[in-house]
Amino acid sequence: MAMAAPTGSAAPVAPALCGHLALLLLLAAPAAHGYSFPQQHTMQYWARRLEQEIDGVMRIFGGVQQLRGIYNENRNLFEVKENVPRKLVEKVAGDIESLLAKKVRALKRLANAAEKFQKAHHWQDNIREEDIEYYDSKADTEYDDPDGEEIEREKSNSLKLEFTEDANFKTKVNYSYAAVQIPTDIYKGSTVILNELNWTQALEDVFIENRKEDPSLLWQVFGSATGVTRYYPATPWRAPNKIDLYDVRRRPWYIQGASSPKDMVIIVDVSGSVSGLTLKLMKTSVYEMLDTLSDDDYVNVASFNEKAKPVSCFKHLVQANIRNKKVFKEDVQGMVAKGTTDYKAGFEYAFDQLQNSNITRANCNKMIMMFTDGGEDRVQDVFEKYNWPNKTVRVFTFSVGQHNYDVTPLQWMACANKGYYFEIPSIGAIRINTQEYLDVLGRPMVLAGNRAKQVQWTNVYQDALGLGLVVTGTLPVFNLTEDSSDRKNQLILGVMGIDVALNDIKRLTPRYNLGANGYVFAIDLNGYVLLHPNLQPQIINFREPVTLDFLDAELEDENKEEIRRSMIDGNDGQRFIKTLIKSLDEQYIDEVFRTYTWAPIKSTNYSLGLVLPPYSTYYIQANLSDQILQVKLPNIKMKDFEYLLPNSFESEGHVFIAPREYCKDLDLSDNNTEFLENFIALMEKVTPDSKQCDNFLLHNLILDTGITQQLVERVWKDQDLNTYSLLAVFAATDGGITRVFPNKAADDWEEEPEPFNASFYRRSLDNKGYIFKPPYRDAGYRGLDLENNTIGILVSTAVELSIGGKTLKPAVVGVKLDLEAWAEKFKVLASNRTDRDQLGARRCDPSTSCEMDCEANNKDLICVLIDDGGFLVLSNQEDHWYQVGKFFSEVDANLMSALYNNSFYARKESYDFQSVCAPEAQSNTGAAPRGVFVPTVADILNLAWWTSAAAWSLFQQFLYGLTYSSWFQTEEVAGDSMEARETSCIMKQTQYYFSTVNATYNAIIDCGNCSRLFHAQRLANTNLLFVVADKPLCSQCESIKLLQAEVRAPPRDPNQCELVDRPRYRKGPHICFDYNATEDTSDCGRGASFAPSLGVLLSLQLLLLYSSASQHPLPPAACL
Repeated sequence: MAMAAPTGSAAPVAPALCGHLALLLLLAAPAAHGYSFPQQHTMQYWARRLEQEIDGVMRIFGGVQQLRGIYNENRNLFEVKENVPRKLVEKVAGDIESLLAKKVRALKRLANAAEKFQKAHHWQDNIREEDIEYYDSKADTEYDDPDGEEIEREKSNSLKLEFTEDANFKTKVNYSYAAVQIPTDIYKGSTVILNELNWTQALEDVFIENRKEDPSLLWQVFGSATGVTRYYPATPWRAPNKIDLYDVRRRPWYIQGASSPKDMVIIVDVSGSVSGLTLKLMKTSVYEMLDTLSDDDYVNVASFNEKAKPVSCFKHLVQANIRNKKVFKEDVQGMVAKGTTDYKAGFEYAFDQLQNSNITRANCNKMIMMFTDGGEDRVQDVFEKYNWPNKTVRVFTFSVGQHNYDVTPLQWMACANKGYYFEIPSIGAIRINTQEYLDVLGRPMVLAGNRAKQVQWTNVYQDALGLGLVVTGTLPVFNLTEDSSDRKNQLILGVMGIDVALNDIKRLTPRYNLGANGYVFAIDLNGYVLLHPNLQPQIINFREPVTLDFLDAELEDENKEEIRRSMIDGNDGQRFIKTLIKSLDEQYIDEVFRTYTWAPIKSTNYSLGLVLPPYSTYYIQANLSDQILQVKLPNIKMKDFEYLLPNSFESEGHVFIAPREYCKDLDLSDNNTEFLENFIALMEKVTPDSKQCDNFLLHNLILDTGITQQLVERVWKDQDLNTYSLLAVFAATDGGITRVFPNKAADDWEEEPEPFNASFYRRSLDNKGYIFKPPYRDAGYRGLDLENNTIGILVSTAVELSIGGKTLKPAVVGVKLDLEAWAEKFKVLASNRTDRDQLGARRCDPSTSCEMDCEANNKDLICVLIDDGGFLVLSNQEDHWYQVGKFFSEVDANLMSALYNNSFYARKESYDFQSVCAPEAQSNTGAAPRGVFVPTVADILNLAWWTSAAAWSLFQQFLYGLTYSSWFQTEEVAGDSMEARETSCIMKQTQYYFSTVNATYNAIIDCGNCSRLFHAQRLANTNLLFVVADKPLCSQCESIKLLQAEVRAPPRDPNQCELVDRPRYRKGPHICFDYNATEDTSDCGRGASFAPSLGVLLSLQLLLLYSSASQHPLPPAACL
């Protein structure tokens, strides 16, 4: 417990007054050894000395005033330009619209051509594989098994192509052909597939023509409803290390283009007859069903026997986003089979869910998906009550497992409610039968004709062929054939897609004229970011889109919620707000002012925003001409760039040049010296005004090279850094120059060469005064030998210019303090020693009684400087020196807690949804896999058993067990965690920041039998807090340690169960195709079975028996 006494305030109640009086008495009373805790005025005096010392050093070495003068002297070399937010947003939105419009034109040509080609195609029953010429993208792909041995490829009649490296695609391609990808579990020699290959071959000419018209086109893809993918240009398939499970019909872009949004309720029969293998099949089926849903869809999952109940905490339909689906997948594992089956309970629950109009939902296709092992009740009365005669809810039924139940009632339910009946006898039937319902949902789209041909732009997702993050424009392709009765076909042929790389969109946005803290962003109708500097997923699941909400990309507040809503609604606007932001290194929180400006990108689902700090309203644009470059200026011969050459570093300081794309032919390198040499070599071949160079970047770089070199000549060269215990002085500029002096200091320079990516640079722009930045140390850091390793502390401040009434901050300057020397200086400045005390500190005699100080009494008194993030900067305790840069709670948990409890610091908690984590340990106990049936000896000896459905089911268990690794492991199926490798996860971040501005506190930390005094005061014009405290005298002063380090969020944190009750604002697609009066619903169900080969079954069963008997699980497979 800490009792605080802020200066200048009076406690309003008697108990508080008593506490303050007690504090004053303790402060004034001498301790047993005759020393007293320093008085408030004494510590304020020490604080002023510290402030003056810091300010004096920065004025001498920082060179802020001198740099202002240098800019003014070179005023003829640059112009001050203005960023007009509305004009910038309008221009960029228009450029993006034009870019996407070109892709849309190509997309429509492809879709129209595909429909024309398919309509003209004549079906061939006797078609053979050797009759078709195509490039099989898997023919040149080498698959490796888990043990590193090459797996023998199946024979193929694929065309043999040659490929050339292409920078646009980041891989080898062939522009003369398209490639074909067929899923592993589809037989490429089937009649359906061969006919599909036959008519889609004509698309190659359209692909090629599209590229001739627009050479910037990337992947052009047709994803067929049969599973065939034809893409252009041809390139070998990028296979995983194990079994390739890529199926275009499960890609985010295909799902979004193949149907309108869905409201889905999944009900699972968990009666007593559903147990063992059947229950496991159902759980896996639910997983796969959830993966067919996108963020435009809403879903809930319930189990039922005599009663129905949700499997999770979600009491109503929720958005089918990644986090909600993960909750479902985890909770489905908890389903247990017991009781009797009551279909009525399950269907009534599902209809009630779909009729709930008080929640956010898709309001388009409504459907119920029922998984059961069979039953006799048709529950006709339920359908009459809820769904007939309009039949607005489709019912899909799934008969799961091997059983002898009559499936007629299940078929009837589906057929009577415009749905479809499927059979899932084994795991091999799950993937195909949980996605084919999309064909049924596509019927109204096909029948709607051109009205349904709406181009949709997807969420951001990872391209399967290596382009990185992309968005895809999609357009459904319809079957236009008619039957003998002139009835229109109602089947969707597939989805056409054209990729646009995010990097291509980013190139249309301004960057460097916005300054280090200005940026452009864009969001879609779900509020997910398309562009944002914080969109940086660390690991990407190919099966899922990259969905980062705007309010998760930034620190959420009411202003941003309103901005997001306005953008989703397609409005334009502008707002000046005060908000919190995280530092680039995610260690600090700054309160800043920003102007948000936004407008819709026409003809798309996107909205564009621009964020600009007040100091970035204006920026410098160098106007150096060829004539000026050819003459020797007062301090720099620009044409030779001599001060960028390493041989000038010893006298002029080391120069780091930001790795920007100054010219097209410039070879980038992570090595600064090598990059500089590449830059100089290119400049000898081209002029700075060359068309292949970015004149803005290049001229500003040259300008800042000269300006920072003049700073060296006028300020740094004339000073002795050692006199003030400085390791280095430095300057960094918007133009991309970082100059560090002296040259040897560059050896220990750890900051980013790109100033816009350096935390010290960006924080200095947003904060007034001097910003201290100690080297970050995590809690586990144990320190180095300080005698051999010098530790430096950066102190930086922004250079603010005012030119013609226009304010801007084009540079940051600073110094690097020698920790050990400044720790000694700190002790002297916070002591009772005066300027006249040359022989040492003035010591107190026990008989005379005087105040303790940070130098003479460092065994009794802790004196520290802590920065605004709560990190230790300086201390009078030598054993603290190796802990400089640590969060102060790791150094003195009791004192840090008292500072937090007395409101010196506020805490901000947030979540990083883009992190990567090591896989959590799995338990593989037991001798045999759970849930896999292993036959007895009697079974094996019985020939009839080998031809039974159970044996065939075991074959499919084995085949798909290679894919779903957990099928053979003791663990249950774990959703997307198919491999023991790094996975995406949610990390919880905690940052601390100053909650008061000029507060000064005296306080007592009450620890029961003993107490502890401390005083804390902000240092003016810095981000430092000066704290003086008693050393803890007893163990009772231990307190809960405040945590700052990023940690993996515990399960269900953030609490999705609470978040879904206050969903964020979103909009779905503006059109819906869920009904057409002419729809033919007569095709409403079929089984899924095929006859096994006895020889194949026998060999595979023996292998299964061997695998089951061994302790080693079968190798898992990648799942894309």
